[in-house]
Amino acid sequence: MDHFDLEAIGAGLPAAALIDRLPADPFPRLVVEAPPGTGKTTLMPPLIAEHLRTTAGHLRTTAGPDAGSGRIIVTQPRRMAARAAARRLAQLTGTRLGEEAGFTVRGESTTSGRTRIEFVTTGVLLRRMLADPELAGVSGVILDEVHERHLDTDLTFAMCRELTELREDLSLVVMSATLDAADWAARLGTPDRPAPVLALTAATHPLRIAWAPPRDRALDARGVSRNFLDHLAQTTVRALEPADAGTAGDVLVFAPGAREVDEVAARITSLLTRTGDAVSVHTLTGRTPAKEQDAILRPHGVGSGSGTGTGTGGHELDPGRRVIVTTSVAESALTVPGVSIVVDSGLARGPRLDAKRRMSGLVTARESKAAGIQRSGRAARLGPGVAYRCMSEADWASLPEAAPAEIASSDLTSALLDLLVWGGDPALLPDPMPPVALRLAVSNLVGLGAVEVPGVDSSDGLVGDVRLSDLTVTELGRAIARVPASVWSARGLLDGAAMLGPRAAAEAVAVIESDRRSPGADLTAVLRDLRTSRDHRFAQDVDRFTRIALDHTGADRRGSDKVAGERLRADDLGLVVALAFPHQIARRRSDAEADYLLASGTAASLPRNSSLAGSQWLAIAEVGLANGRPIIRAAVPIDADTAELAGAGLLTTTETATFAGKVRAVRETRLGGITLTSTPITASPELAREAIARSVEERGAREVLTPSPAFEQLRARLGLLRQVYGEPWPDVRWSHLAHTLPQWCPEALDRIARGADPGAVDLVGALRSLLPWPQASRLEELVPEAIEVPTGSRIRLDYPDPDAADGAPPVLAVKLQEVFGWTEAPRVCEGRVPIVLHLLSPARRPLAVTSDLASFWVNAYPQVRAENRGRYPKHPWPEDPLTAPAMRGTKRSGTMGR
Repeated sequence: MDHFDLEAIGAGLPAAALIDRLPADPFPRLVVEAPPGTGKTTLMPPLIAEHLRTTAGHLRTTAGPDAGSGRIIVTQPRRMAARAAARRLAQLTGTRLGEEAGFTVRGESTTSGRTRIEFVTTGVLLRRMLADPELAGVSGVILDEVHERHLDTDLTFAMCRELTELREDLSLVVMSATLDAADWAARLGTPDRPAPVLALTAATHPLRIAWAPPRDRALDARGVSRNFLDHLAQTTVRALEPADAGTAGDVLVFAPGAREVDEVAARITSLLTRTGDAVSVHTLTGRTPAKEQDAILRPHGVGSGSGTGTGTGGHELDPGRRVIVTTSVAESALTVPGVSIVVDSGLARGPRLDAKRRMSGLVTARESKAAGIQRSGRAARLGPGVAYRCMSEADWASLPEAAPAEIASSDLTSALLDLLVWGGDPALLPDPMPPVALRLAVSNLVGLGAVEVPGVDSSDGLVGDVRLSDLTVTELGRAIARVPASVWSARGLLDGAAMLGPRAAAEAVAVIESDRRSPGADLTAVLRDLRTSRDHRFAQDVDRFTRIALDHTGADRRGSDKVAGERLRADDLGLVVALAFPHQIARRRSDAEADYLLASGTAASLPRNSSLAGSQWLAIAEVGLANGRPIIRAAVPIDADTAELAGAGLLTTTETATFAGKVRAVRETRLGGITLTSTPITASPELAREAIARSVEERGAREVLTPSPAFEQLRARLGLLRQVYGEPWPDVRWSHLAHTLPQWCPEALDRIARGADPGAVDLVGALRSLLPWPQASRLEELVPEAIEVPTGSRIRLDYPDPDAADGAPPVLAVKLQEVFGWTEAPRVCEGRVPIVLHLLSPARRPLAVTSDLASFWVNAYPQVRAENRGRYPKHPWPEDPLTAPAMRGTKRSGTMGR
């Protein structure tokens, strides 16, 4: 076939209206917005191919003889959609799969030298671009379903967008059923010159919404509740009844995950068996075998259904009707033929990063309205339909309008490595990488040895803010990026190959990367099941990972008979899992059979009745989050030696001490957050000082050190000097002193560590050691300890607490009679700081507070005199205090000032 017959391919498809609407640009960059079911995924690839074939000819003299004749790559977010789209296009063109149209997904490819349109998963294109940044032989890339905002899709868009700056002969198209067309057009073009937008509308069939709220909440502490799964199954069976549905088509049931899909299908089958209804029940998930996927997605006639049907029954149902229970894989891109009824759980499962625990997993949550609309629309693609939403109308109204992009909630480790290897500009991503997740990703990559950061040697903690331009990808990092698996599995493959051999390590990683659910979290059971079932995809993955490991180790493939003969032992599976996920090595907590502490410091639990319960050590491949609680999903028992071997990079030996009236020190060996050994030791002077200082920071200086009044007075005087003059006067706030205790009072700390009473230890001398020279000689001049009043008495000043934030002035509490004759309050710090006078009665009760004596004598003193002369008749209360002699005692004692 030298060209595609667009009229024949587009016959009956609303997308056929786009045939004559492409811009004149020989290599168009455009946005296509079209509702589900319009045929955009089927028609746009051959339309672009034909456009390039017919309009790019005049560029071949400058861009080369092959300009416009290369392959068109079409991405799909899921393997199932890529396979189905390729088969559909091959069928419409009357060619065999792999001739004009083919697909490539993980472990499977149906392409040939003749293939002009290749459907791939986004991850496949991502790996291909890292290996061949110029995409040689490709003339166009179509990114489909970009509205789902998968992390791989966002990253691939950024890379393709950057590639278009280097290749004028590359067409780039983004497509979706629901997207912000203006935003994508600006990103694909420029804000000033956005890319063209082709919008398509299509007539919709009538769709009735039926509300089916459950009695109880859908989610409980363990995830999706059993009662809700019962409700979902019962709603499905009710939807099959003609009186309720008003249609006799197939039923598509949306559940959040593969486990729920299996459980709901089993419940529906049981209910139909009791009623005798002749309905076949199927499951459709990412791990459904390819042949079963094809059978479900192939158009069928009434009476041709097959599956786990239960025979004929009493509802007069068509014998060919089907119930397909699925996850979000059927939410978009796929058309399941025959469906006129949708039952929507209202739940979805997506990635969620817990940066605090340094883990990520899939979390079940309420769907968005956009997802709910997409799901419901499946019922009315081919004719009138009905959608049952398992929620109330009020619940629907409270749903978020759209789900957040994965970049906002996912682990960015793999994506960041891909971006660094590509050398791309992160500003081209549709959304920025969140700072906390970005720092964690950098820390993870440093710990894997995949990148180097100037001045950073390990990943014991989060790496601080760094510029991506500062990061250098290591050779190991580039090798990890070439492995079509997570960065963790890739590291396990490369390390495991060196220890166990390429074939054994490859088999272990193929188990880790498989879609099989681990019963009771036992990953060894998955290994046994994959071997006995002779899973074709598993065998392909093992071969593929073996070739990668051979290339990395440099092993001679001519001697690969030995490699091919290697077989993974169950014990070695645990070693590879531990090598891949050293931060998820876990030891059982002594108080519970199913509770474990991970090397990352996070606690996690095995599912109920797991056969792994009681194992002392586990190598964990997957941890999920159920209502915020970490649940172990896949793990292998290991021994302590394996844990220490695989987690060698996390092994540390530290000496620590605590102080609670007495210094106690221990030497600990730890594997990350897991304490292996703890031995009491005698604390070194440095360790003891740090322990006391830490106790002061945590409990407070007054409780631990019980500083004397003389110490606090000196600290307050120095605090005022620091406030007024700044450097070189020392910072004497406790927040600073506690942090620097070992530096300014080591001898005092040593005495306390040896058992001395902290209250009897001289801290005043230590504090005086902080006085700057030669300014120290002016201490008494600038902040005198006491002030002489008119009677000749020297009265101590109360300086403000340096830790107070109000900047209060010094206070002089003095009897009123002792300041007769003073017209102005004294000042300190070379007159910069006025002293506040607390004027006291003969009984030392407060009479007035002032820093303006002249105003006090004129305005306030007459009232004070009137109120107190009768109360204290033996003491002088002269009418003119400015000329009266100051007195310490009563009038009769005659104790007067000088």
